[in-house]
Amino acid sequence: MLKSLGWCVAGVLSAALLGAAAADESGTQPAKPEPPPFEHYKPLEHTTTGAVTVEGRRIEYQAIAGTLVVHAKGWEDLPQSEKNDPKNPPAEASMFYAAYFARGPQAGNRPITFVYNGGPGSASLWLHMGAFGPRRVVTADDKHTPGPPYRLANNDYSLLDASDLVFIDAPGAGFSRIQGKDKEKAFWGVDADADAFATFITEFLTKYGRWNSPRFLFGESYGTTRNAVLVNVLVTQRDTDMNGVMMLSQILAFDNSPDGPEGNPGIDQPYVLALPTYAATAWYHHRLPNPPASLDALLPQVEQFAIGDYAAALAAGSTLEPARKHEIAGKLHEYTGLPVQYIEKADLRVNGGEFTKSLQDNNDLTTGRLDTRYSGTTLDPLSKEAEYDPTVAGIASSFVSLFNEYVRKDLQFTPDYPVKLFADVDRTWEFKHKPPGAGQPITIAPNVMVDLAHAMKYDRHLKVQVNGGYFDLATPFYEGIFEMHHLPMPVALQGNVEYHYYPSGHMVYLHEDSLKELHDNAAQFIRANSAPGAGG
Repeated sequence: MLKSLGWCVAGVLSAALLGAAAADESGTQPAKPEPPPFEHYKPLEHTTTGAVTVEGRRIEYQAIAGTLVVHAKGWEDLPQSEKNDPKNPPAEASMFYAAYFARGPQAGNRPITFVYNGGPGSASLWLHMGAFGPRRVVTADDKHTPGPPYRLANNDYSLLDASDLVFIDAPGAGFSRIQGKDKEKAFWGVDADADAFATFITEFLTKYGRWNSPRFLFGESYGTTRNAVLVNVLVTQRDTDMNGVMMLSQILAFDNSPDGPEGNPGIDQPYVLALPTYAATAWYHHRLPNPPASLDALLPQVEQFAIGDYAAALAAGSTLEPARKHEIAGKLHEYTGLPVQYIEKADLRVNGGEFTKSLQDNNDLTTGRLDTRYSGTTLDPLSKEAEYDPTVAGIASSFVSLFNEYVRKDLQFTPDYPVKLFADVDRTWEFKHKPPGAGQPITIAPNVMVDLAHAMKYDRHLKVQVNGGYFDLATPFYEGIFEMHHLPMPVALQGNVEYHYYPSGHMVYLHEDSLKELHDNAAQFIRANSAPGAGG
């Protein structure tokens, strides 16, 4: 069981320390202690009740905090002897979830939404405690939240008014854990991750008798990447159609990221797609030489310049005339506030880290990445790029502190091992991906646009909602628009996609007014696509 795992780790460490001490005193090394016997994970379940008031409406709910055991792909085909081999056990994951079921006469027929964050390898506490769960961490919006005591409030914008909710921790993150042979390979990769989530969802539907409920996916950041692969796996391989997929802070094609595009020369799209976010950020921090009155007045002209004159100038490469280069640099100065000389020295190509370091350099401030409304003291004034993200610095402690308290006190889930914001996937995550129709996985920066398009063609009723923040430089909002408009599918299916954008950052819900709008848009999407025949 999970509790015994935590104890075993502590026991092994204690034994190792005692052994070292004994060797120092006697000069001989005692016999190495036997490792503890392997124990398969077992599902856990802790049930409580509660109530939340959403936009004036009181909703009573049953909360279940627990784990489901998920095995790696191909486990069903293993002989029983291999499944139970204590010396070389197959990989398995204990995936943590927090589920909320509204109580009432129609409880079993309500929609159900599976919610997760990104990473890859992130815990789901951000969406759980910041966006849609019944309790919300209150932060200082665009500033560093002061230290404890932090405030946990009723979430007036919980999505529980429209759907039952299941928040899922990715394998190895949050309170989820992995073990067994080649466990990292089994769960940490684009395809392995999607397969694990698909298995979790089908197991959950069976366990709680929800196979005939309207079903939705909600993913943030890498969770949108997961959405695309996962919905295709569910629809085409598991015969499990979904009513809708909701994207927050989308990234489907990693070649579009503004993080380090200089390592992929000749691909200038990241600079083009990030420019509207640079402009929005400069406008917010009063860095534009001739600022318009509103974002609505600024962004359309920046988008037109980005995909027009700016994209053409970058495509020209070394053949761009010096006078034209200076002209484009001047326009970029007008839209970003960065000095013309700096822009020209960067060859018109400023990546995300350079922008967040340079925008407020004269005030020794570094601009946020996840949410560019945030600012923090620059760590090294001579650095080329930002060395940290003031957004993370400003909110992480409040989320971790209150989640640890809430999950133990309110949900009564009391593991003797810590919550992990992220699984240790940095060096082991497998970005190889086998898109539909490919004979083998492809070793390139992941691009799962084809997966989403394939699912939408396979099920023409599938609806997609795209949400993003104007001040998000991790996954710029214009990138999401560009990707959706380039899905390889019939133009008619573009009518199945809707878009919503907010004056906030990557975690749109950090801005309360934007959280209300996000809730209202997501709730309407769920209701519109839950009625019989709603797929149209």
